Amino acid sequence: MTLVKTSNTPMKRVYGSILDDWFNEWANFGRDDNAPVHRNVPVNIHETSDAFHLELNAPGLKKEDIKLQVENGLLTVSYEKKEETESEDYKTVRREFKYNDFKRSFTLGDKVDAENIRGKYEAGILKVYLPKKAEAQPNSKQIEIQ
Repeated sequence: MTLVKTSNTPMKRVYGSILDDWFNEWANFGRDDNAPVHRNVPVNIHETSDAFHLELNAPGLKKEDIKLQVENGLLTVSYEKKEETESEDYKTVRREFKYNDFKRSFTLGDKVDAENIRGKYEAGILKVYLPKKAEAQPNSKQIEIQ
């Protein structure tokens, strides 16, 4: 972590925000804010003896807008932000919250029981449970030596 010291002079307090806004405008010049931007969400994958567990970092999203789909051995997790309409008496002057759409796919392979995949969204993490097929689970037993 880097610690950066900034000055808090009266000039900075008065003009800092104006200059920041102006430079940000030029940094984004020509970019279409309505153009779809896909991002790659971070994922953790865990394996236990009976299942795989996916955890996707997706804070601030509505679970109704998240879609889990299995097709031809491919699990696809996607998010698409539904458009919100503004009324005349409630107009957004500045928008810094940005929720980009995303789409991420995973090959399931022969070990996963695709019929019993479950998803749960809690505390900004999408948890996907991918149970293994019975034949893919390791069988272990104690063998008695005679």
